[in-house]
Amino acid sequence: MSIQSPPTLLELAGRSLLSDKSRAILDLEDLPIELFPPLFVEAFSRGHTEVLKKMVQAWPFTYLPLGALMRKPQLEMIRVALEGLDMLLAQQDRSRRWKLQVLDLRRVPWNFWRTLRIFGKPTSHTRKVLRLLQWDSVKKVEVQCTWAPSTLAAYAPFLGQMRNLWKLLVSQVHMPAHTSPEEQEHLKTPLETLSITNCPLSHSDWNYLSCCPNTSQLRHLDLRYITLTNFSPVPLQILLETVAATLKSLDLEACEMTDSQLQAILPALSRCSKLRILCLFGNRISMSVLRDLLLHTARLSQLSIELYPAPLESYDAQGAIYPGRCSQLCAELTAILKDFRQPNVIIFRTVSFPQCGHMFLYNQGLIHCSCPTAA
Repeated sequence: MSIQSPPTLLELAGRSLLSDKSRAILDLEDLPIELFPPLFVEAFSRGHTEVLKKMVQAWPFTYLPLGALMRKPQLEMIRVALEGLDMLLAQQDRSRRWKLQVLDLRRVPWNFWRTLRIFGKPTSHTRKVLRLLQWDSVKKVEVQCTWAPSTLAAYAPFLGQMRNLWKLLVSQVHMPAHTSPEEQEHLKTPLETLSITNCPLSHSDWNYLSCCPNTSQLRHLDLRYITLTNFSPVPLQILLETVAATLKSLDLEACEMTDSQLQAILPALSRCSKLRILCLFGNRISMSVLRDLLLHTARLSQLSIELYPAPLESYDAQGAIYPGRCSQLCAELTAILKDFRQPNVIIFRTVSFPQCGHMFLYNQGLIHCSCPTAA
């Protein structure tokens, strides 16, 4: 069991829905399934009664362990959840996603609301635990440790039996210079989510990404902290063109992308009509290319969370920030977008200040920085 990790971009996006309750209710039909548990807990703990009722009525799992949330008496929220269920049972038309069969009100220590994670060097106990799983019920696998491909290959038979797997996260996997064909085998089932972070990719890995059959229907693509500076942008361009009709979130934070790389993928990015979340934090991009980026994404009507790097022109030669200049440039970029649509969440963020490690954020006129040198 691992320590609970910080919230992901998707989880933060789900929580942001609660700031607009009416929009949260409308978006439940299209909400990624992995967001239901964290968003349900957030609505339950913060007393969002209407959202909670609708979430019960659209619950996409067969099991709802409501009693596991009862660390303290919260009878009112339990009543709200049951009321939502009663309302659903009285309706003839029900959500296409609703699959609830068991409502568990026991206050048991087992907790559905956390991801079981096995991390570190695999042991015989790891295999014993995996053999106990119901393979068709496994929907998410996380590998966040320094395993070699040969180790992953040893666990491939387990993955191959997970026929309903829709989310695979791979992070910090050590890739040797040469791998056998067996080690390069991928799952054949199309994935909804692919997250490859904090690990080096070879050029062959990068080129294979665009033609891999199980990435053809991605809804969420996370490539945070994958250094792309020396890679051709063509594989990413091809992949975005392939998933343009399905992709809902794209995270390219801290990929060290260049101006030319970002420009190359803009036409494909502009065709991702269902994109809701875009993160480019941590890349050093010029003002002119950021302007082009916003012109290409301006007509993406479903884009609701946009996280961009502050323009390169915000920094001096030593990498220090000009706060006033940064604010002016970010305001100009925001104005460009407002000529086409009203952005929901749009944030520009600098890299860390060399002097103190703090960052400067611009959020539609609001400036956030705890660094005393930014005053």
